[in-house]
Amino acid sequence: MDERKTMQDVTNDGTVRDAIWRRFAGDDWAAFDALPPAIRRRMQEHAYDPWAVNALILWRSFRRKLGCSARAERRLLRYLDECEALEREAFAQARLKGPLPHAAARATVLRYGRSTVAPSLSSASARAAARPSAPHPAAPGA
Repeated sequence: MDERKTMQDVTNDGTVRDAIWRRFAGDDWAAFDALPPAIRRRMQEHAYDPWAVNALILWRSFRRKLGCSARAERRLLRYLDECEALEREAFAQARLKGPLPHAAARATVLRYGRSTVAPSLSSASARAAARPSAPHPAAPGA
């Protein structure tokens, strides 16, 4: 019997998510691309991989039930946040037998602002290039 592992068998996921969630099969990239930009951005910010196929199934269900894309989007964003919190809690209980340090300190989860997108190297470089340059105070001849 051949005991080689496939990519799906090998993972660096140290969570207990397989015990609490069901992952639906499908093309993760196509599902991710089919989601609205706000949902994709939130999925990128999450502490875990929220499984794009599952998110697309939820998106379609919420949109069908609510009849409004904006309400469905808000509902899915809240639901993704709730799932992330549940998963963090399950991980902490399974691995640490107590709360995560940042949860115990009541620190918030860092997120990008609503009107901003994830900063990229190219946008940071563009902003730096657009700024007027001033001589460095320690530069000779300044």
